[in-house]
Amino acid sequence: MNVIPIQPISAAAFAPFGDLIDCSGDPDKVINQGLCGRFHDRAEMAFSDGRAGLSLFQAEPRQLPLQLEMVERHPEGSQAFIPMSEHGFLVIVAPNVSGGAGATGQPGQPIAFETQPGQAINFHRGTWHGVLTPLHAPGLFAVVDRIGPGRNLEEHWFDDPFLVQRP
Repeated sequence: MNVIPIQPISAAAFAPFGDLIDCSGDPDKVINQGLCGRFHDRAEMAFSDGRAGLSLFQAEPRQLPLQLEMVERHPEGSQAFIPMSEHGFLVIVAPNVSGGAGATGQPGQPIAFETQPGQAINFHRGTWHGVLTPLHAPGLFAVVDRIGPGRNLEEHWFDDPFLVQRP
């Protein structure tokens, strides 16, 4: 079984797949009588049609090492996972072997990241990714994604699963 080591997430390493959403750097603006820093426009939400919807997901925590059998993508819209707890979570992505996001191509070699508390992610439209994978309870997330007509989910099952683990 091929092993995928988990690496810490960074904006640069995650950029080909989406946006790392956090409060790094200085706020873009200070509001609310100087008591709130606004970190403005931290993710590019993109949809072919439809609208942005905000849903809550309650996912069961997973144990490491994790067997990765499948990845999915959403060709019609981006998808943001925003944890509603103080825990980081596992993020698995795979490049599109046809080069870049799009409606064609299969996933390449998966990459695993672990977020830190206070970080969220946004997958670019058409990015191959693993399912929502909290490592700690409660596994509650706010998810912003496309609500609209049409098929917006593709799955790819690997012939040989991968083992995702900490180095």
